[in-house]
Amino acid sequence: MAEFIQLHMLVSYPPSNLNRDDMGRPKTAMMGGVCRLRVSSQSLKRTWRTSETFKEAFGDHLGVRTKEMGWNIYLALKEGKALTGVVDGTDAEPVRSAVEEKKAVAWSQAIAAQFGKLKSIKDSKEEDAEKKKKESLCVEQMVHFSPEEIAAIDALLVRLVKSGGDPTADDLNLLQAENSAIDIAMFGRMLASSPSFNCEAAVQVAHAITVHRVAVEDDYFTAVDDLNRGVEDVGAGHVGQAEFAAGLYYAYLCINRDLLVENLGGDTDLADRSIRALAEAAAKVGPKGKQNSFASRAYASYLLAERGNQQPRSLSVAFLKPVGGEDYLKAAVAALEMTRGNMEKTYGVCAREYMTMNAATGTGTLDDILKFVSGDHA
Repeated sequence: MAEFIQLHMLVSYPPSNLNRDDMGRPKTAMMGGVCRLRVSSQSLKRTWRTSETFKEAFGDHLGVRTKEMGWNIYLALKEGKALTGVVDGTDAEPVRSAVEEKKAVAWSQAIAAQFGKLKSIKDSKEEDAEKKKKESLCVEQMVHFSPEEIAAIDALLVRLVKSGGDPTADDLNLLQAENSAIDIAMFGRMLASSPSFNCEAAVQVAHAITVHRVAVEDDYFTAVDDLNRGVEDVGAGHVGQAEFAAGLYYAYLCINRDLLVENLGGDTDLADRSIRALAEAAAKVGPKGKQNSFASRAYASYLLAERGNQQPRSLSVAFLKPVGGEDYLKAAVAALEMTRGNMEKTYGVCAREYMTMNAATGTGTLDDILKFVSGDHA
């Protein structure tokens, strides 16, 4: 069986609104018959892959997730610029001849259509001609593009501008480039209309949930107008309401190292470095929802890392009964470690090696955990 690396974390957030629902309230879930706070796996994955930790470690190995690649291709053709400069917003100088409108639209649509179904302008309610044209160049589904794929598209643009001819089927087939984007290799890519570009995720992330019951509270607030002298109107300039809650979350993720190596074309060094970066980001970087209002930055207080070849399992059952008492963290750590021990008694050892870090007791270090998960602990 493949080698799996599992991370179990306990992270405490003060009053905050990390991940909002459609009503602007903190997301919740019922578990064990009580209401818990919840942070979706989508929120966590985006937080980690766009973090400075990832950017500093893998600037050249991060993809771009967008519906608007066709529009960016059009701009690159119309302005004679390199596609990479248009995509990353560096506004580089022109590097080739500009392409006439009709060809720029046709070529952009042909290339974008390789990655997904184009939006139908027949259904568009947009009256602005430029915005309608932009919609016609966008695909319906978000697509995660690797640096190699963006480079392959740019190389095709160079050939098309030089020849003046439309892209052929062989030209478009060359867009299926090798992938070294760690975010695609980790979190996968599923394109319903272009399955040849699909990539199975090597990292599975659970929704984080609080280990105890919660009640979402309301924050009634006012804002005072600085130029209100209090002569005629002494009231507030603005009255508002925002929801928040605090909680200790259990977060779990599982990494299939063998699949990650496969997704990265056999590059074991890149795979291990990406696992290290993911573990660091997971321990130190949280969702940014309402950050300016709550300053809800937090590090993991407890982290259990496991390596092994057995079928992975979450330890969320440790919190089926919500923890209580005066020290939630101590109770949660005890419940987690007891559950792990009891699971091993009944099912056998899941991980051949494990390591813990507990910031509350000052035992273990994040650096040791990072060496452990990246295979650099021997």
